[in-house]
Amino acid sequence: MGLKDSAQRVQDQLLALGYTNVVVELPDSTRTALEAAEAIGCEVAQIAKSIIFRLQRADSPLLVVASGINRVNQQTVSNHVIDALGKADAEFVRQRTGFVIGGVPPLGHTEAIATIIDEDLLPFETIWAAAGHPKAVFQLTPTQLVDMTQGHVMAIK
Repeated sequence: MGLKDSAQRVQDQLLALGYTNVVVELPDSTRTALEAAEAIGCEVAQIAKSIIFRLQRADSPLLVVASGINRVNQQTVSNHVIDALGKADAEFVRQRTGFVIGGVPPLGHTEAIATIIDEDLLPFETIWAAAGHPKAVFQLTPTQLVDMTQGHVMAIK
């Protein structure tokens, strides 16, 4: 049986960009960083969780890819992007990324999304990110994450 459509879109995007990373669907939910780490068998800190914010003035999405153990300091990020961060509801996330909350990958969105990457992900040899569905993930390196998202690395906590 193949991947769910949303996970296949992420796999197709990875391949189109020249990456050989493989999307896998796990039997258990990976909706939260803790669930993902338990399902994969890695540290929670190795989970690259994708959090979408709604920039208030620009009314556009901002993706913050954070280590699974970190909370985003919204004031720090807001100061960096020079815009207030608002909550992105489920409909905004689905419309602007093409994915549901809990499965938003770091790439393959319906539009280009400015991305910030948590510097705490960089020391790891490998990390894991959502792949378009709450049970789908893929393994990658921090360098690949920066390359595929063209994200800006910074301290987010």
